[in-house]
Amino acid sequence: MTGGRAVVRALAAHGVTQAFGIPGTHNLEIYRHLDAYGIAHLNPRHEQGAGYAADAYARVTGRPGVALTTTGPALLNIAAAVGQAYSDSVPLLVVSPGMPLRHPRQSTGLLHEMRSQTDALRAVAAVSHRVSTVAEIGAAVARAFTLFRTGRPRPVHIEVPLDLLTATEAPGPVRLAPPCVTVGADAGPVAEAAEVLRTARRPALVLGGGARAAAPECRALAEQLGALVVTTANGKGIVPETHPLSLGVSLQSPVVQRRLAADCDAVLAVGTELAESDVWTAEPLALGGPLIRADIDPAQMYGVLPADIALVGEARETLRALIEKVRAPIGEAGSERDTSAAARTAAALRAERDAETAERDARWLPYLRVLREVLDPDAVLTSDSAQCCYYGAIPHLPLGPEGRFLHPTGFGTLGYALPAAIGAKAADPGRQVVALSGDGGLQFSVQELATAVQTRLPLPVVVFDNGGYGEIRDEMVARGDRQVAVDLPPTDLAALARAYGGHGARATTPEELADALGKALATPGPTVITVPEEPAR
Repeated sequence: MTGGRAVVRALAAHGVTQAFGIPGTHNLEIYRHLDAYGIAHLNPRHEQGAGYAADAYARVTGRPGVALTTTGPALLNIAAAVGQAYSDSVPLLVVSPGMPLRHPRQSTGLLHEMRSQTDALRAVAAVSHRVSTVAEIGAAVARAFTLFRTGRPRPVHIEVPLDLLTATEAPGPVRLAPPCVTVGADAGPVAEAAEVLRTARRPALVLGGGARAAAPECRALAEQLGALVVTTANGKGIVPETHPLSLGVSLQSPVVQRRLAADCDAVLAVGTELAESDVWTAEPLALGGPLIRADIDPAQMYGVLPADIALVGEARETLRALIEKVRAPIGEAGSERDTSAAARTAAALRAERDAETAERDARWLPYLRVLREVLDPDAVLTSDSAQCCYYGAIPHLPLGPEGRFLHPTGFGTLGYALPAAIGAKAADPGRQVVALSGDGGLQFSVQELATAVQTRLPLPVVVFDNGGYGEIRDEMVARGDRQVAVDLPPTDLAALARAYGGHGARATTPEELADALGKALATPGPTVITVPEEPAR
């Protein structure tokens, strides 16, 4: 069996049915076997787009996303997407060829030659591994899937020397990642944490992306404790953001931060780093009581905010154990905790939070209400590092656990929204998917409109156009600097979509957006809907 066929056989054995990538001279032996093993393929116009699409596919399905690249520049093109997947704990598998097995250390000028692809990817991925035999390929893929299942999921790169891809060798037996038993935190710390939470008068839950598989448990524990619920961007909607106890994505709000510091006497943080990208300040979050951290990654117990009580284990099992430990004493007392006071506190905090940013965020709110009214509850929204997303949609567009909001947190890449929407649509073609972006961010990956056209699936792309890089422009103004390289020449993005074979519209009012969005959801292919907005000055 050739190495290329061994790669595809190993992917199919692990249930892979969809891959993203671009064929090149060096990876054709992989591509020739995809059809025979039932693996569909979607070819974005740039490897970074392939990486973002595979990332979103993984977030929507819960299964690893797979991207195929060729050597050298193609692999470096996908590196930004690998870095984003690492930051957001996404199981992304990148497979590429590499220089031949006996390629000399000294440069020979071979096509796409670089000193070390594995060293380059090792800097942004959890693992970058170069195989040396065809038989090793199956084990390398199995190891990747084992890593995805047994700890914090992060991207893996496998490099197959290009001469090994076409070499015919014994492939060995099919290697499969073993079944993994989900394990919660140790009983001792769970009992200690339950006692702290049970006796707290004003507890709070902070939920990150690592809590997503435990959405019912998060809600049950919040209601059991009468606890305020705050999420990060990656935890958006784990508890319905219309729930009386929910503050939504508010960890970055000074009002909410002050409340956590002054009044909350116990905080349970589940599946979150509590990092600068979550709290929007370089200063660690101040808390008014002990911090209980529940995370599958032991390193998080010594992170920016060290845990007072460390619960290392899978979120769902850990929270189920906590619920049982908290419930028993409350049940003995004869009543569940009254949540009405906490609900009143949450309502007041939501009002204060919105008041502190009302002037800044007012321009997006009418359009966000349209999105919520038009879209199905389980719609997927993909986001960019754009003001309309992190100031607008993330805090102000309510979601529940049936919906998803995919945002490039942490690494903070630009150009994520459009290719991620394509990946989300590939994951679930019948589900509504909408991309939200700014005009600057969209143009980092605007060529993926061509990819969206070839899928022939409805895909609205809502672009808030402020004529450039709005956030950086505002920062320059705040510093008193001259504005340099932040104003972009006007671009008719709707016409560009039509040039690619898609559709375009312009919405200057919320009513026009509602009309355009409804049509886009029923029209095959992408529809770019531009919403012009005045730059903040």
